[in-house]
Amino acid sequence: MVFRPHFWLSNEWYTPDGVPGIAIPFFLANARLRRLERELMLEVEGGTEEWCLKLMRHETAHALLNAYRLHQRRDWQKVFGRSSQKYPDTYLPQPYSKRFVIHLENWYAQAHPHEDWAETFAVWLKPNSDWRKRYKGWPALKKLEYVDQLMKEIRDKQPLVRNRRVVEPVSRMRQTLREYYADKQQRYAADSPEFFDRDLRRLFSDAPEHKTNEKAWHYVRRVRQDIIDIVGRWTSEYDYRINEVLKEMTERCKELDLRVGRDDHAMKDEMIACLTMLVMNKLHSGGFHISL
Repeated sequence: MVFRPHFWLSNEWYTPDGVPGIAIPFFLANARLRRLERELMLEVEGGTEEWCLKLMRHETAHALLNAYRLHQRRDWQKVFGRSSQKYPDTYLPQPYSKRFVIHLENWYAQAHPHEDWAETFAVWLKPNSDWRKRYKGWPALKKLEYVDQLMKEIRDKQPLVRNRRVVEPVSRMRQTLREYYADKQQRYAADSPEFFDRDLRRLFSDAPEHKTNEKAWHYVRRVRQDIIDIVGRWTSEYDYRINEVLKEMTERCKELDLRVGRDDHAMKDEMIACLTMLVMNKLHSGGFHISL
């Protein structure tokens, strides 16, 4: 393949339309900024080698699409859909659909034809992914086979678009870190699952016999990180968003003066089950959309 994307630092991972290059978030370039990102957002997107490579493969697909104008091809449109389809602000995933590959979290391939392409390409590109076996019997396999065929066709061809344009590089950013994280936290906090008093009273207790037990809000704070890790793994939801739910839960537990009514192990299992159920119910019912 003769194509090589160019890179620059910006505010997040993305590939602008018409640009055969990739923007990388500025916080990955500095250890102190990575620590700040983790402190405020609870995780660093692309902060591990595995995660970074996943994102690089995904964004490379977008850059390749731009470089060869693949989305203008009739055969590409027949497989992935029309690129003129409007990008939604949010999308409602179908977690068990086999029409799409699974690569990044939140079933990202289902967001738009361009994301379907990028996720499919990323799965195809990963070394030793054994995608033929992994997706055997899935409609998504036809998309992978198309990518395989297309890459063989264009691998020796020069790109049609060769500009080295950069969009919103760090050198032109005027937003302070405080402003950047205020905006980011607000965006990620959207669509938090809602807890009702009935749910909290099922988890905890306001019975007189438990009035000397540990306060529920204190317990939630104590096990917070374990809960976030487990629920995030099972639901593929952002850690920050789950944490926002737990913060609301903590405040309401204070107001209701609830206490822990079971042993620690049983209590944690109940909390994990409840949170996972609420998030997944919203995903399947249509009450929860994932932000792009």
